[in-house]
Amino acid sequence: MKGPHAPALRNPDAQVDLVGVLFLVWGGLTILIGASTLALGFAAASLITAAADAGRGGFAASLTAATFTLFAVIAIIWGAGHLLVGTQVRQRRHWSRMGAILLGAVDLLLLPYGTALGVYALWVLLHEDGKRLFDRPLPDAPV
Repeated sequence: MKGPHAPALRNPDAQVDLVGVLFLVWGGLTILIGASTLALGFAAASLITAAADAGRGGFAASLTAATFTLFAVIAIIWGAGHLLVGTQVRQRRHWSRMGAILLGAVDLLLLPYGTALGVYALWVLLHEDGKRLFDRPLPDAPV
């Protein structure tokens, strides 16, 4: 039963597919950012040796290298999670809907693109028409 403020989704199947594609794009871009940040971490780590030879700045270089590396690993894991969930959303796996809702809720904090992705994903996946797509059995699922 739809409430008075819940208009039907136009072509919910295509909208859920679009959420999956957007998760794939967001995941790929996040992994790319993570890889470039990891390169910065390696560059900062190479400065540790130079700073030690000069006798100063070793702590700053170590802290910079550790910070870049930590953020890079987090970004790569976050992007891989989006790639995994995005592919599974497109295949209508039951668990992927909840995974996309969780990732989308956290994406709301990542201004501005993550916020747009999170709002759209939550709108489509929490709508009754979107929910129904994940309730039907898979055609190739073993019985």
